[in-house]
Amino acid sequence: MELIQKSLSIRVGTKGITSGVLESPMEKHKRIALIVAHGAGNDMDTPLITSFTRGLAALGFPVLRFNFLYTEYGRKTPDKQETLEQTWWSVFQYAREEIGVSVDAWIAAGKSMGGRVASQMVSDGLLPVNGLLFLGYPLHPAGDKEKLRDTHLYRIKKSMLFFAGTRDPLCNMEKLNKVLSRLQAHHKLFVIEGGDHSFHVPKSSGLTKQEIYGQIIQVANEWLLKTYT
Repeated sequence: MELIQKSLSIRVGTKGITSGVLESPMEKHKRIALIVAHGAGNDMDTPLITSFTRGLAALGFPVLRFNFLYTEYGRKTPDKQETLEQTWWSVFQYAREEIGVSVDAWIAAGKSMGGRVASQMVSDGLLPVNGLLFLGYPLHPAGDKEKLRDTHLYRIKKSMLFFAGTRDPLCNMEKLNKVLSRLQAHHKLFVIEGGDHSFHVPKSSGLTKQEIYGQIIQVANEWLLKTYT
């Protein structure tokens, strides 16, 4: 499917302007749109995010990926929570105006920190999306699996899709499964055997990076269609 790719400049209140990329099919798109945020140590052009967004766009979904302001301005330290949330909100508002009223369901997706911030906003009623998709949820800091970032997840009533690697130092699988068992909302977990926090797998798995990304896109596509159509 031929895609339209549009580079965006999105104002974040008085804090600055960040970049985004909107990809959508040239033909009529599906009525489910995704907004994708990056993790703390990368940007919107990291291979996982670009493969994910282009893969879903090729399947008919309009997808907008964006940078947080600290990344946009070349800083390494993530913005404060307030600024991260303001950026998410500004991009969401922009997407609603850019893509228009032809969207029935909005999905907030994110790699690690990007997904965590979106989920915290949803739990507080600050981001009116229809679902959440996590490309590696940072359940706890590396080396401290008892310090869970889970409290807000139990307040969420929107559907959630989690992708998790079994070697992720920020998401112990046993802890994750216990958290998922307590969620109120409908949810799905897709496990990537041998995957780390960015879903890199050992060579012994016999799978390439693109094959892993292909699995993620396929599962996301199936979940989106089953849940929102």
